[in-house]
Amino acid sequence: MDEIAVQVVYGVRFLVAGAFVLSAIVALTHWAVRRGTLNAFGAWARVVRRWSDPILRPLERRLVRSGANPQDAPLWLVGVTVVAGLVLIGLVNWLLEFAFTMYQSARGGSLVVIVLHYTFSLLRLAIMVRVFASWLALSPYSRFMRLIHGLTDWLVEPIRRVLPVFGMFDFSPLVAYFVLYLAEQLVMRGLL
Repeated sequence: MDEIAVQVVYGVRFLVAGAFVLSAIVALTHWAVRRGTLNAFGAWARVVRRWSDPILRPLERRLVRSGANPQDAPLWLVGVTVVAGLVLIGLVNWLLEFAFTMYQSARGGSLVVIVLHYTFSLLRLAIMVRVFASWLALSPYSRFMRLIHGLTDWLVEPIRRVLPVFGMFDFSPLVAYFVLYLAEQLVMRGLL
């Protein structure tokens, strides 16, 4: 079962890398056309435009509605591809880990170990959501973000008080993530 999971993860990573390469080709082609290095009516630019326009047009409309420049749509495509790819890889890893854990527990694993593992995983996920929400300037007072802050404040806030601020960067969630990871490793070694 472990070898199949590794093959699935490698397959998903290969697909994500392929999607990133294709979005980078689109972005570089659009950049070269805008710069005048590539002929906008040449064969390469027409082929790239033909297969990328169904993806870029809705993105351009959304950018126009938000007041942004629609010419930035290829760069947004690369960013969305990277973020969606990382989320997909994380989701596949989590699902395979969950299936493997359930398989192990059916063979006689401890329920306490499983509950502790998923508790640590949930806390690490909440820290990641908190970081991404701060990048997207989501309000910490929304109902969802209050839940996330409630799950993570007990660990992030004491670290934030001790750790010095590095300009505009706050490394306390990163330190909290690694503290949770190390704590899980220590607890699991103690239980197993």
